[in-house]
Amino acid sequence: MPLTVLDIANKEFKVSLRGYNQDEVDEFLDEVMRNYEAVIRENDDLRQNTSGMGEKLEQYRQLEQTLQSTLIVAQSTADEMKQSARKEAELVVREAQARARELIQKAENQVVQQQAEVERIKRDTDQFRARVKSLLESQLALLSQELVAPPIEHLNDVAVPNPPG
Repeated sequence: MPLTVLDIANKEFKVSLRGYNQDEVDEFLDEVMRNYEAVIRENDDLRQNTSGMGEKLEQYRQLEQTLQSTLIVAQSTADEMKQSARKEAELVVREAQARARELIQKAENQVVQQQAEVERIKRDTDQFRARVKSLLESQLALLSQELVAPPIEHLNDVAVPNPPG
């Protein structure tokens, strides 16, 4: 069991014939007692400091665990966001490709329709030309007949021989 300040203060030594000087021993014990008391106080202060430090250390450990958990959650969230963004980008690309294919198909259909329309117009033009040509040829034929044959009004004036028989 450790000595206390009271143990040192109350310690009494037997007096012997050739013993130590009592005053010197008492002075020394007083000094030992003061030093021992200072050491005890310092030890108590250190214990209180240590217990406070232990509490702070525990707080820091909890804070470290919280930060590690937060960091793990943040990393996980970042990974999820990257994956989500990647999926969304892929979806946007697929939609854009589908839209581009649709636009290309529409454009190709329009080209086919325009080509069909051009062909129809060519046919109509050819038919129109043929009609106009036919009309012009018939008009020319009529004109050339009129130039060769006398006008119909003059036909009454001309004697037409009776056909034989």
